[in-house]
Amino acid sequence: MTGPVEPGPAAAGRLPMLLEAILDVGSDLELGSTLQRIVDTAIALTGARQGALGVLDPDRDRIGELYTAGMTEAERQHLDLLPDGLSGEPDAVAGNSRPPHPADPGAGPRTGAAEPDRPPVRSLLRAPIRVHSEMFGQLCLAGKPSGPFTDTDRALLRALAAQAGVAIGNARLYGTARQRERWIAGAAAVTTALLTRTDAADALMTVAEQARVLAGASAGVILQPTEEGGMEIVTASTLDDPAGIVGTVIEPGSAVLTQLLGGEPVFVDDSATDPRMTTGVRSRFGPSMMLPLQSGGRLIGTLALPRRRGERPYTDLDRLLATQFASQAALALVLADAQADREQLAVYEDRDRIARDLHDLVVQRLFATEMMLESTRRRAGPQEAGGGQEAGARELLGRAVDELDSTIQEVRTAIFALQQPPAAAPSTFRGRVLRETRGAAALLGFPPSVRFTGAVDTLVGEETGRELLAALRGALAAAHRRPGVSAIEVEVDATVRLPDGRGGVRLVVADDGRGEDGGRPTTVTWQAPV
Repeated sequence: MTGPVEPGPAAAGRLPMLLEAILDVGSDLELGSTLQRIVDTAIALTGARQGALGVLDPDRDRIGELYTAGMTEAERQHLDLLPDGLSGEPDAVAGNSRPPHPADPGAGPRTGAAEPDRPPVRSLLRAPIRVHSEMFGQLCLAGKPSGPFTDTDRALLRALAAQAGVAIGNARLYGTARQRERWIAGAAAVTTALLTRTDAADALMTVAEQARVLAGASAGVILQPTEEGGMEIVTASTLDDPAGIVGTVIEPGSAVLTQLLGGEPVFVDDSATDPRMTTGVRSRFGPSMMLPLQSGGRLIGTLALPRRRGERPYTDLDRLLATQFASQAALALVLADAQADREQLAVYEDRDRIARDLHDLVVQRLFATEMMLESTRRRAGPQEAGGGQEAGARELLGRAVDELDSTIQEVRTAIFALQQPPAAAPSTFRGRVLRETRGAAALLGFPPSVRFTGAVDTLVGEETGRELLAALRGALAAAHRRPGVSAIEVEVDATVRLPDGRGGVRLVVADDGRGEDGGRPTTVTWQAPV
């Protein structure tokens, strides 16, 4: 439709305004502020009372985002920018005071009931905005107080819409670059954090929290496969209480689970209504991404990034960057796990070296010293043959031999403890005895001395071992309750003979405390057949 013709001088007078508006629109690289600036500039150029720019949602054939000027919130809620009007050239819809009808494809902004303090809508002007060859949205103007929109208004809006497409393209490129930069920096931060930590739970929480922030999601959760064939949420980073999320299980047979276990990402528009979602927490969330964490064919788990219901859906760029982040995070998790294994192996190797040194050097020297002292004591002759000084010397030599023998036993016990994995539960009877005494050391304030005689691991059976350990716990607890205890000696001897001639094992727990009568308490002794 052709509008009224504006006098030449009046039209020429608005050219400097157009040039200034074009420069102004292209001066901002933030997409949101650029779109709002386009609406404000269009109103200033044409003298319209109201303006609206609707951004087309390419995945849903509807208006996804809306930028307005000169409109109340109620008018924004009733605005109707129909997607079938997003084609063609800028056109003007002239008319009288009849308000635009929502069924009219050329209606532009719909303001609902006429307001008494506003003049009636006399004409509408709209223009499509294209970015390169892609339809981006529609710019609509309404309510020019001076009358219908003119051909000059159409020309100015056409020029502004063309420049707006260029400005929007630049802003989108800038926004894409910034978004990629944030995800790359986030992936690097996750890799650095994972390679400086060894705790698996902390590593998973780092991935979930960083991904949640980068994606603008309401939660970041990690799911891992279960023994039953499903997947369970093991870690959740959320602004709300994660107690109702952690522990949620995707049961075997779910369509989503089939895709995830096959290494395929799952993108959901609305978790609450999508039939593929079967968990109890799905009603909380809307758009969601579920991305496998896999590296080298190994599936570590799944990273899920749900948003609240009603929030904007994820774009193709969001999905691409999040998928790349998940791949990088999975690789970092594998590297962190391998690094932890290497560090643990280095600890084991160092402990083995210390154990070998103790056995090959310290124990051998102590044993040699003990043999020399024993030989010296024997050469000193029988106790009856010498005088008082010789008897005292023989007694001292005997005590020295006994002390060395006890020291050798304790060093051998330390060697055995070094050969046990520090975080693993001991599988042998000797290891379980050492675990009990180490646990008691935290309460006693000192470590009990432990001595083993005989092949206790071979001779002591499972049932007998449980009874001995129960007796050991009771004896250590009783010693802890007695005053003045500063040393405890624990001895396990698997070489004893019972009265009936069978082989047995004996547990002796002695301390230096005082009994109720002031004397030394009775040593606790327990024995059983092996």
